[in-house]
Amino acid sequence: MTFSQLPYQRPDLKNILNQTETIQSQLMDSKDISKTIDIIHAFFKLQDQYETMAQLVYIRYSLNTADPFYETERNFFDEEGPNVTEAFQKVIQTILDMEDRKSLEKAFGALFFKKYEQQLKTFDPSIKGHLVTENKLVTEYSKLIASARIEFDGQVLNLSKMAPYMQSLDRNVRHDAQRAVSSFFETKEEALDDIYEKLIKIRHEIALALGYENFIQLGYDRLGRLDYDQQDVEVYRKQIEEDVVPYVKTLIQRQEKRLGLNAIKSYDLGIKFLSGSAKPKGDKKTLLEAASKMYQAMDDTIHTFFEFMLDHELLDLDSKENKESGGYATLIPDYGYPFIFANFNGTAHDVDVLTHEAGHALQMYLSKDLIPEYRHPTLEAAEIHSMSMEFLAWPWMTLFFKEDTQKYYYQHLEGSISFLPYGALIDHFQHEVYRDPLLSKAERKTIFRTLEKRYLPYKNYDDDIFLNKGTFWYRQIHVFSDPFYYIDYTLAQVVAFYFWHAYRVDKEAALKTYLSVCKVGGSMTFSSILESHHLPLPFKRGMIKQLLEPLKAYLNQVDDLNL
Repeated sequence: MTFSQLPYQRPDLKNILNQTETIQSQLMDSKDISKTIDIIHAFFKLQDQYETMAQLVYIRYSLNTADPFYETERNFFDEEGPNVTEAFQKVIQTILDMEDRKSLEKAFGALFFKKYEQQLKTFDPSIKGHLVTENKLVTEYSKLIASARIEFDGQVLNLSKMAPYMQSLDRNVRHDAQRAVSSFFETKEEALDDIYEKLIKIRHEIALALGYENFIQLGYDRLGRLDYDQQDVEVYRKQIEEDVVPYVKTLIQRQEKRLGLNAIKSYDLGIKFLSGSAKPKGDKKTLLEAASKMYQAMDDTIHTFFEFMLDHELLDLDSKENKESGGYATLIPDYGYPFIFANFNGTAHDVDVLTHEAGHALQMYLSKDLIPEYRHPTLEAAEIHSMSMEFLAWPWMTLFFKEDTQKYYYQHLEGSISFLPYGALIDHFQHEVYRDPLLSKAERKTIFRTLEKRYLPYKNYDDDIFLNKGTFWYRQIHVFSDPFYYIDYTLAQVVAFYFWHAYRVDKEAALKTYLSVCKVGGSMTFSSILESHHLPLPFKRGMIKQLLEPLKAYLNQVDDLNL
């Protein structure tokens, strides 16, 4: 079946609760380990059935936030999800309390229990109402962003379709495009401030109710982080500030020189060359054909996966009215279908989607048969699959960019390095916000702008008063929907730098390691995955500096003035 043919039926909440009660009772009565294991697998099946319907709603609503049916269904999951979580948590608690834990650990692994124990810390029936509120606020943010209608260039455009104008060769167009986007967010300033204020408040209340000092550690536990803490992340951010920020400043200086500017402004950052940034050649159909050729040449397993995605219509790539912004990959468990959601805009971003999100989807495809707790890795591990795939795809970029391929290499690698300080900024900002939930709306903006000047000292907003007061974070969905997730992109980016170098040295060995990491899924922690595959640990002092050396050597030898 194709995606559009997948049937949706609202889960019968009463039936789910009855089934979980039955499973719980059976587990408590079971004296036979093999029977117990069978019962646990029945629980997995119930989880997958519910999650399948939840994912269909999530995807279909994100494709069209104006669809009244799926808006109603999204509200159902927002409201009833905590009740299902409560029921599932009772089963999990029963599993944790089983007498023959050693036998169960033999069957499912010790990590299975560690994950369950961590999950239980993040939920209590008393917070169900708060979770409903949190879910609805995130949905409200998504709908607000999807509602953007910006009058520009004689058209009415959404946020995704504004992106190409930020890469215009005409500086006035870039400037006006930035101001147009800023104006949209400025009209929504009060609403966005209110949503975030409510999210901070509700998350802090949830944290206190669960026995946490504040939301920070709860945020880490929600993300399944078992082998590093806030201090490790702080040390990591410090490495970025000391070793990456100064180098990015030199890259910006090179960009100024290429563009013939005395001082680069924020609206200039999107244009890398006076001859224009590298853009893919062809429409969506052409790019998909190129992607198919690429994956066929890369590896048989990867090609089989990508053709599966095409055959089952599991990619929605066009930017459309009322479609949510951004991109993601997710899994529909009962069918083993990964799904890729994106908003093509005619820039290099479109090719990055076909590599980045395909990396996510490939991992889901390769580990879809694992048990639910192992099917998905923690998010920093998950981003290894996506960001590394962007680099593994380099040998085939001529299929997409033709004569602009060398341009793409430069702007992709430069952009990947320059991204690290931004990711650290978003993370640092969130730590400050959740450390002091009583901050005023104005104070949060001041903190963001102060940190922005530390991590992105070159970012000059010129006459954009709105952005100058510290509001750029409004457009970063992760700040609202997934607290503390964003640093995961940077952690994975550092590991991806290793794959960039390793693939240039030994393609076969690097690809073998990459596929092995994908197949592991979430059956190992982030650090364990890295250690077992002899991959660099980003938290280790000096590691970022070390990994940057071959990248800097590559960029330094590029005659970028003549690209």
